[in-house]
Amino acid sequence: MSTGARPATSTAAPLAPSLRWHRRGIVIGASPTPSATLATNERLRRLIAEGRPILHLAFGEAGLPVPDEVLDALARGASDNAYGSVAGSPAAREAAAGYLERRRLTCDPDQILIAPGSKALLWALLSVLPGDVVLPCPSWVSYAAQAALAGKRVWNVPIDSDGAGGVPDPEALEETLSEAVRQGGDPGVIVLTLPDNPTGTVASAAAVQRVSEIAQASGLSIVSDEIYRDLAHAPDEFRSPAEFVPERTYVTNGLSKNMALGGWRIGFVRLPASDAGRAAAAALLALASEVWSSTPSPMQHVAAHVLSEPPHVVEHVARGRRLHRAATTALYESLLAAGVSCRPPAGGFYLYPDFEPLRPALADRGVRSGEALSDHLLERFDIGVLNGAAFGDDPGALRCRMATSLLYGDTVERRRQALSAPDSAALPWIRESLDRLADAFVALAA
Repeated sequence: MSTGARPATSTAAPLAPSLRWHRRGIVIGASPTPSATLATNERLRRLIAEGRPILHLAFGEAGLPVPDEVLDALARGASDNAYGSVAGSPAAREAAAGYLERRRLTCDPDQILIAPGSKALLWALLSVLPGDVVLPCPSWVSYAAQAALAGKRVWNVPIDSDGAGGVPDPEALEETLSEAVRQGGDPGVIVLTLPDNPTGTVASAAAVQRVSEIAQASGLSIVSDEIYRDLAHAPDEFRSPAEFVPERTYVTNGLSKNMALGGWRIGFVRLPASDAGRAAAAALLALASEVWSSTPSPMQHVAAHVLSEPPHVVEHVARGRRLHRAATTALYESLLAAGVSCRPPAGGFYLYPDFEPLRPALADRGVRSGEALSDHLLERFDIGVLNGAAFGDDPGALRCRMATSLLYGDTVERRRQALSAPDSAALPWIRESLDRLADAFVALAA
């Protein structure tokens, strides 16, 4: 399988027309373009509203209903309309620390900062941690854009051709770090995604440890984006770089994916218990005080409740994990049956197929790039995907990201049934979507 990435010496990921690169870094244009995921989601939702029978695979929304007990927690906090602590309420921070303790990460509440979404925290971390930013390639669309907004240079490193995404290939990482220094760069931060978006894979403990050791030896801070942690298909096998290099690792997480509360914007970060971590904490608090002041108080009541993990929350997350695994596995099997190359899903609700084996058939239809592939899928089959170039991939590659999470039903009741069904992929409305996708892949190969 191809790596889906650029050579190890690539210096920067393409971002937006308004961002210009020069030899020593980035010149920020006046107006960065919108996030590719958000822009594509809005476009597809407009088409759906117009009556197109779109299969929406282009957006990373978890697609599940809010449990009644979580709605009750929000209602209890709804009258709390005062400004809160910049770091977060004591109850929310204590719950977040306990959540991490149960996942093998020693944590004191003072190491926690609650924020309006982990996305804001990721940008804040890239802004306050010194040095250029190192990214696995492909990687989530916003990392490189956020680095650019923070005035940082980006260094792409390909992922292992036969391994999981979310961490760079160790050998290529060492080569890139050396090349960066030779070119006058100053690599200081590496971002890992565990489980990975866009590939839907989970790096092995050995891979995480090796990359963490290279980061430590090279003086890099590690930002570990673990927003999909609870959706790893084998959660007991998950390992965080904070287990190997605790003094250098910043762990971000939130409730957008495991609880499908993306619109509520609840995130948190665990800061290292080290001098560097304490310095970063002070800088983050200062930045947060000027940008978002505090996380909305009602949402901190929700965070305190959910992160304390009462039984109904644990069961809800387990059901969601089972549903995502069933849907991605079924879609993966359809891709393989049509001759498409794809890493097996291991976390979250994503797949990152490579249609290179179908290039001759696609070329006959004028499809010779990732953008042309996504356009063809939409116009010919009403399938919306996100082009691999949005994740820093080679624009000429026939790769894209597919998310199964919006196939679970168009009503709350259907989504509840999908959560509780022992074989969710067999539910009529989910099966119909999966069959449409399977037929489309076969037609592409014909």
